[in-house]
Amino acid sequence: MTLAHVHPGPATGPGTGQLLTVVAALLVAVAYLLAAGRLRGRGDAWPRWRDVSFTAGGVGTAWASGGTVPGGPFTGHMIQHLVVGMAAPLLFVVARPLTLALRALRPGRARRRLLALARSRPVGWLVLPPLAALLDVGGLWLLYRTELFAAMRHQPLPHGVVHAHMLAAGFVFTFAVCQLDPVRRRWSVAVRGATLLAACAAHAVLAKTLYASPPPGTDFTPADLHRGAQWMYYGGDVVDAAMAVVLGVGWYAAGGRARARRTRRGAAPTGSKTEVDQCSRGTW
Repeated sequence: MTLAHVHPGPATGPGTGQLLTVVAALLVAVAYLLAAGRLRGRGDAWPRWRDVSFTAGGVGTAWASGGTVPGGPFTGHMIQHLVVGMAAPLLFVVARPLTLALRALRPGRARRRLLALARSRPVGWLVLPPLAALLDVGGLWLLYRTELFAAMRHQPLPHGVVHAHMLAAGFVFTFAVCQLDPVRRRWSVAVRGATLLAACAAHAVLAKTLYASPPPGTDFTPADLHRGAQWMYYGGDVVDAAMAVVLGVGWYAAGGRARARRTRRGAAPTGSKTEVDQCSRGTW
C-alpha cells in the first residue's frame, strides 16, 4: 500500500527521486544476492527461491519507479502503487532479508548491533501491526482525499518525499503483519490477522471513494479514474490475499515446531543432560 508512483514523472523522463529509487532497488537486490552467495559458499543452506523473490521485488520496484507504465495518468499511477507499495514489499519480506544479514555477517560487533537494533524498543513500536497499518493506509487516505496529491503531482521534492514515505510504510506494514524475521516481540496471529483485515477494508473503501470522485484538485477523465480505482480495488485484494496466505503458513509452521518441541521434551528422561541444558538456556 505504498505509492512509489505518485504520478508519472515529467514527459522528459523520470525525476531525480525516481532515478535514485531505481538505483537503490537494484543495488539492494545485488547486495542480497551477494550475501546469499556468501552463505552458500561456506556450506550453509539458503533457499534459492528467496533469491528469486527478493530480486523480483527489486526489479519490480525499479521498473515501476523509472519505467513506462501503461494506461492513463491515474491508471498508471495505481499500477505503480500496486507494484511498489504492495507486491514488492511482500516479495522482499518473504525473502527474509534480516535473517539473511544476521546469518551472513560474521560473529562480532556489526552482527550484535544489527540484532540489537532489530530488537530495540523503537523498532518494536514501529512494527506494532496497528501502528504500521495506520502509517501505511492512513498515508494513502491523506494523500488521495486531500489536496496533497494535486499539490505534489508536478513538484519533484514533495513527490520524492511522499514517494519515499509510502515505499517505507508499505514495507513496514508487510513486515509487521508477516513477522518472518526476528523482532523484539512476536504479536499473535489474531492481532496480525485482525490488522490485515482492517487494513484491507480501509484500502477497499478508499478505492471505492476514488471510483466515485477524483482526488481534490485533479481532473482525470472518468474512464482513467475508474480504471485506476479498479486496479487499486482488485489488485489490492490479490496482494492482501497473498499476505493472508503467508500469515497462515507461518502460523501453521509455528504450531508444528511447538508440537515438535513438546514431543522432544516429553521424551527426555528426567534429570537428563538434555533437560539440564534446556533449563540452563532458559527455554522452559
